[in-house]
Amino acid sequence: MKPFVLLATRAEDVPADEEYALFLRYSGLTPEQLIRVRLDAEPMPRFDLDELSGIFVGGGPFNASDPHEKKSAVQRRVEAEFQVLLDEVVARDFPFLGACYGVGTLGAHQGATIDRVYSEPISVVPVTMTEAGASDPLMEGMPQTFGAFVGHKEAISRLPESATLLASSPMCPVQVFRVGRNVYATQFHPELDVEGITTRIHAYAGHGYFAPHELELTLAAVRRQAVSHPSRMLRNFVTRYAR
Repeated sequence: MKPFVLLATRAEDVPADEEYALFLRYSGLTPEQLIRVRLDAEPMPRFDLDELSGIFVGGGPFNASDPHEKKSAVQRRVEAEFQVLLDEVVARDFPFLGACYGVGTLGAHQGATIDRVYSEPISVVPVTMTEAGASDPLMEGMPQTFGAFVGHKEAISRLPESATLLASSPMCPVQVFRVGRNVYATQFHPELDVEGITTRIHAYAGHGYFAPHELELTLAAVRRQAVSHPSRMLRNFVTRYAR
């Protein structure tokens, strides 16, 4: 099988390594089948898409809506690299699934309006599929409404005409969208389980997602409801595109 790639941007080793482990676990891939590239530490390679089955993008600390002058040199490099990659991915309609940071990458590439109007605190939210989402192969086998882990400072407030809305939550109108037939982005984290989000809550406690005194409240918020359906999207993606 031609490998998949995980493009990661987390600079912190513990959540970065756990993110990779979660993508492996819930996609069903082996380390040989899922190549990780840590963009925080190295430039994006020039990929030959003919030699890959598909591309995953993990979450991370970058916000596309931040003013240019506030972005680090690494963030500006990564954003420029994604623009080049997505030019080819979208033109070829190549299998792509961006989780959380997929909104900042694919959304920005397509000209979506990305701002802080629909941010969501770290929590479990109900996500409901649109009619298009209910018939999309990536969401096959999932209920019409399901719980998902979120936690983001920015979100898409306006999708471009090139995108198809697949799912929404009460506080965030764009939770999943598709460009073409095979290029996807989610606002929630399909790879996460409760242990994984607990690790991230501790790792990013000082990054502005919640106030210092809200740590225990945030940990409790992600334990109130079992989350099991979103990871099916990773398995569906691999089943559909492995070649």
